[in-house]
Amino acid sequence: MKFRAYRIHRLDTKQIVARFDEVGLDDLTPGNVVVRVTYSDINYKDALAATGTSPILRKYPLAGGIDLAGEVMTSADPRYTPGQRVLVTGCGLSETQDGGYAEYARLQGDWVIPLPPGITDVDAMKLGTAGFTAALGIHRMEQNGQTPSQGPVIVTGATGGVGSLAINMLAGRGYDVVAVSGKPDADDYLREIGAAKILRRQDINFGAKPLEAVQWAGAVDNVGGEMLTWLTRTVDFWGNIASIGLAGSHELHTTVMPFILRGVNLLGINSSATPRQVRLDVWQRIATDLRPRQLDRIAHRQVDFDDLPAQFDDYIQGHITGRTVVRIEKS
Repeated sequence: MKFRAYRIHRLDTKQIVARFDEVGLDDLTPGNVVVRVTYSDINYKDALAATGTSPILRKYPLAGGIDLAGEVMTSADPRYTPGQRVLVTGCGLSETQDGGYAEYARLQGDWVIPLPPGITDVDAMKLGTAGFTAALGIHRMEQNGQTPSQGPVIVTGATGGVGSLAINMLAGRGYDVVAVSGKPDADDYLREIGAAKILRRQDINFGAKPLEAVQWAGAVDNVGGEMLTWLTRTVDFWGNIASIGLAGSHELHTTVMPFILRGVNLLGINSSATPRQVRLDVWQRIATDLRPRQLDRIAHRQVDFDDLPAQFDDYIQGHITGRTVVRIEKS
């Protein structure tokens, strides 16, 4: 059986080239569960990999796409049966393993998550790694004692996939959400998905003291750098900061004072290497109390597999708001 995969190659010149290839199952990285892929999605990381902007892949060639949803075709793992609807996010897809930009995927059983009740294939990819990561951040904050009654939670990188879904999930849980955005034309969108207040990034006075005046009960940060440094200085006693991204910078220049004088908790959120039981628990919450209420507004773009290559540049240029779903199966 031959099928299409959008694979990323590294040429002898070290140039990265992504293209559609005809492949067979034996061309894919090993796995004991074969899934017919119906939907995938586009994350910033996918755009970096496909364009060669950043060296995401650790081996070549690989099918791109860090997320997929679809139907189990065959399984040597007794936990799965043909016809079952499943999803996979992260787990090394499009890094060391063939990913979701293919009509079929061969996967290890431990990566596979049965779709929770009420979540369809397309819903799963409207959420994808972005939704899972946002939910994981909130899950860990609440495990650490975060509650809506403590006060406002600020979300940086608000118009991106993780930021948008974090805002919507937090608002659904009853939090007063403040969105940080440098895009004035996105204000209506941010209010629609749950932001009670919008803070303009360029208007922030980051200060220089080890501790600044308290402003937030907690934070979900997708930016890093100076923004995350400022959050450590301004989050209240016993507040939690979920550190998820580095869109601004990978550096962090702060002191221990927020942690030892205010008891602030800096939580690192790694969505790729999440233990399986935690992954199952978080997806169950995504299907219930963390289910986004405006998912269709956040993931309002759907493209066909054929149109995938034309989408990545807008991600690299920072022109995208919300989420994009990729329909792999033919209509």
